[in-house]
Amino acid sequence: MDVRLPNIGEGAEGSVVSIVVKPGDTITAGQTIIEVETGKAIAGVPSPTAGVVGEIKVTQGQKVTPGTVILTLTGAAGAPVATTSAGAPTAKPAAATPVRRAAAPIVEDDEDDLPVDDGANDGPIPGASPYVRKVARDLGIKLSRIRGSESGGRVTIEDLGRYIAKLERKVIRAGRYAEEPKGLSFEPVNVDFAQYGPVSSEPLTPLRKIISARMVENKVSLPHVTQFDEVDMTRIESLRAAYKAAYEKAGAKLSPTPFIIKALVTTLQKHPRFNSSLNEVAEALILKQYFHIGIAVDTDAGLLVPVLRDANKKTLLEIARELSQIAEKARDRKLGAADMQGGTFTISNQGAIGGGHFTPIINKPEVAILGLGKTCAKPVVTAQGAIEARPLMPITVSYDHRIIDGGSAARFTVDLVKALQEFPEADVKL
Repeated sequence: MDVRLPNIGEGAEGSVVSIVVKPGDTITAGQTIIEVETGKAIAGVPSPTAGVVGEIKVTQGQKVTPGTVILTLTGAAGAPVATTSAGAPTAKPAAATPVRRAAAPIVEDDEDDLPVDDGANDGPIPGASPYVRKVARDLGIKLSRIRGSESGGRVTIEDLGRYIAKLERKVIRAGRYAEEPKGLSFEPVNVDFAQYGPVSSEPLTPLRKIISARMVENKVSLPHVTQFDEVDMTRIESLRAAYKAAYEKAGAKLSPTPFIIKALVTTLQKHPRFNSSLNEVAEALILKQYFHIGIAVDTDAGLLVPVLRDANKKTLLEIARELSQIAEKARDRKLGAADMQGGTFTISNQGAIGGGHFTPIINKPEVAILGLGKTCAKPVVTAQGAIEARPLMPITVSYDHRIIDGGSAARFTVDLVKALQEFPEADVKL
């Protein structure tokens, strides 16, 4: 049988990082056969069944998509292995005891090969539960067009969901290509720079290629506008000085970031549009009731954005502890794809490095991002008219102008500044 790459999560393309089996190896069901880097994470791909490895069909560094043949398997002793030939029988167990047949591995269809609803592709209706039939009927989808993953081609609700997702991606892609101005087509740079002087060269890593593609898509497809402001961090610094030792005893580092996350969530609850995403196919704004905050982490391999989930339900101490854990996982490249999915709003903090205001690129499908610069002492005119040196932190909020207007962004920024400058001490106490 051919073992194909299953749906590997975020994004439809990945790169083969390593091949952990070789021809002639006897492997078991669930054993990792290759590792694929996609969506800024490395994930192992398990074998759907036991067998003996025949021919390896991929190479290290190769780009792969769902459905790509990874390798071939021949049947191992005592392990029934499905075949990909139509009508060919599967191996039968020698014992008379009934054995549950494994579901056939899901083979993802190419989105360009999805059938057109002209009636020509209608075939026999596969098996499906009454619930799946009802959902398909309500949506106007013919089950005969869906490849079922269960034994006998039975269609599950997951199969129906995958089919709908493919249709959605195809519609989005078709719409983009139809509306894309010709001016956005660029010739790739291929210049012999050595003719001008000494150079050196290093290949782009799979992660850097993913980051590059994402940044280009996010910048081109979203109308960015950026709001600038400064936060007087006197209150935050005072609270940090008062509670830093207590937090260290509790096993947490009390940096400004936990305060910022707390204040951000409070502000997002007042301005729900900043915690939303646009469904471009349904033309609907999805307002999320959960607050999963992405934290951009600078690593040797590139920028990674792990997600701190349910920030609204965590104490300042819990947030401080979890921030240290996810930052360490990011730098050690131990983040999985699930660790970087589902974010609702992202923070990019350059304060530890230096610099002032900058214009961060929105992490699509989010609609806004917060950029933080280095806190520096600056002269400030107080309410009493005196001039004092105060620690000011530059902040920027980039937002999707399709969803958020300038007035809304200004009000959001003002409320965020106020939440930080008036941070309640009750939220810091242990």
